[in-house]
Amino acid sequence: MKQRTPVFVNILIIIGLLIVFYYLFVQSYAFLASPYFWGTVVISCILAYIHSAIGDIIENNKFKKLSAEEKAEYLAEKKIPFFKRMYDSAFKKQSATEEKDILIDHGFDGIMELDNQLPKWWLGLFWFGTAFCVVYVAAYAFTDFASPIKEYDAEYKAQIASIAEYEATQPPVTIETAVFSEDNVAAGEEVFKTNCVSCHSEGGRGGIGPNLTDNYWHNQTEKTLFKNVFHIVENGVAGTAMQAWGKNGVLTGRDIQNVAAYVYHINQEQPPITPAEGGAPPYGEEAHWEKQ
Repeated sequence: MKQRTPVFVNILIIIGLLIVFYYLFVQSYAFLASPYFWGTVVISCILAYIHSAIGDIIENNKFKKLSAEEKAEYLAEKKIPFFKRMYDSAFKKQSATEEKDILIDHGFDGIMELDNQLPKWWLGLFWFGTAFCVVYVAAYAFTDFASPIKEYDAEYKAQIASIAEYEATQPPVTIETAVFSEDNVAAGEEVFKTNCVSCHSEGGRGGIGPNLTDNYWHNQTEKTLFKNVFHIVENGVAGTAMQAWGKNGVLTGRDIQNVAAYVYHINQEQPPITPAEGGAPPYGEEAHWEKQ
């Protein structure tokens, strides 16, 4: 008669499986604070104790049918701690006498085969993996779990919310506090494409508006190019199509800082787009900007 697994071990396994299954469907550990989860744990523990009690009754009936020698062997084995029995069943080597009992009557090249049982830990991992696979496939197919598109949407919304929260807590960017940074060039390019490209064309080559890549500027209100672009975008140019993007509330100070960084980048860090290359002809006077 085989020894049974202690009820506390079954309870630990049940709790572990419940945590795994809840996480598969909830996709966070917030369920640990839910009364429904702990209610499930309590009910599962009660069922485990009932199952153990029924097992005790069955075990007692089987024990009565054993011979005196089998009873003594069973009681001696029962005194061995559960985890020691598990370790022995997984790693303990058989004695020579035990090997004779499980020796299979065939071999090859002098190598004989033993009818060993698979280790309990191996069988446990196999069945756990099988059950986990079934639950995972069901969760993936019929729930939102592991959906890359929905996970991306959730993360994107969380990032946008965190950016909005960060910007709400930061002081507004003004011409006095604005600074050039290479990190703002990419964001400034997006602002430029959305609001400026209709007049200044792609890459700032000019069209309705002047060429932003050469060194000729009609409006030179500031000493540095970056601050000058910030001033023009914020306040506009009277008598032209250049509106006051900042004063009108269309662009925030941070947007203007970004687009000023982009214009500085295409003007100072890239070669100018000449008229021969499709750029607008020079407009204004040659500028002599102070270094950043």
